[in-house]
Amino acid sequence: MDSAAADGWWSAFRRSPFFSATVLVLILGAAAALFAGSYTFAMADPTPHRVPLAVVGVRDSPELLAEMEQTAGTAFELHRYSYDEALRAVEEQQVFGVLDVRGSAVRLNVASAAGASVAQLLEQVVVQVGASNGVVVEVQDLKPLQRGDPRGLALFYVSLAAIVIGFVGAIQLSVHARALNPAERIGFTAAYALLGGFAIIAVVDWLLGAVRFPFVESWLILALAMFSSGMVFSMFNALLGRWAMVPTWGLMVLLGNPSSGGAVSWPLLPSPLGLIGAWLPPGATVNALHTAVYFGGSQHAFPFLVLAGWALLSCAVFWVWRDRHPGGRPATT
Repeated sequence: MDSAAADGWWSAFRRSPFFSATVLVLILGAAAALFAGSYTFAMADPTPHRVPLAVVGVRDSPELLAEMEQTAGTAFELHRYSYDEALRAVEEQQVFGVLDVRGSAVRLNVASAAGASVAQLLEQVVVQVGASNGVVVEVQDLKPLQRGDPRGLALFYVSLAAIVIGFVGAIQLSVHARALNPAERIGFTAAYALLGGFAIIAVVDWLLGAVRFPFVESWLILALAMFSSGMVFSMFNALLGRWAMVPTWGLMVLLGNPSSGGAVSWPLLPSPLGLIGAWLPPGATVNALHTAVYFGGSQHAFPFLVLAGWALLSCAVFWVWRDRHPGGRPATT
């Protein structure tokens, strides 16, 4: 085939529906590999990385701490407190447990609600080290998980639902309600976010009884998560048009969900994911929900600022580039 014929064939192929279909085949193949790879990388072999731990009286037994670190295969990030201060640090989610070693007694306080996988790790390590030294270890769970969520995964799935339905809703608006103008698009995104957050709580709490949510706070968190996710897609939709799903999926699903700390607590995630996750909507949603449900008196502003920041950034970009908004309708005179 000569050059002119090849150029003609390529031009015809680019104008045909087969070009977009071929690109989608390649993107979906890559997405499948990245989807499986990102979740496997984050969750298949969780490894501890500097678990924050409060210690009381451990100076009397430094060899116990050294043996714990050797058994766990990690260095603990130690915070020395009085016992009352240590309990407050657990409540503020600054530490994942309290090791109380005074004299021959060893007591371990964990907080399963802060991270079930980390609590399990701490209990296994301390009990094993105690047994090897002939010491009986008393373990107490200061923040046990609710009966309907014994493995601590319900809030992760709830957050995942809010994030995924958030951008799926925006996709559906772009397809089935293209005549909406930009302000109307933002308004309807807020509307389905409010309804969706309410519906999630109604099913998970009132119907199934799996998790007891503080209603108003949890509704606000889920609605804000859905709105942020929807507006992130709308932002990319204005910037990239029909390819907006690629960066949205990459940001929210491939990167955001595995690094959220919902399925595997952040001290057990690979270090880069543990740092990134809190700054993305899925991680902020998980953090805010965990605190609302289990640490109600110690809610932090940070996850709300993250969600609000993504929402405001997306709305601003979408509004600035509103002339490129796919759809809308001509102004009436």
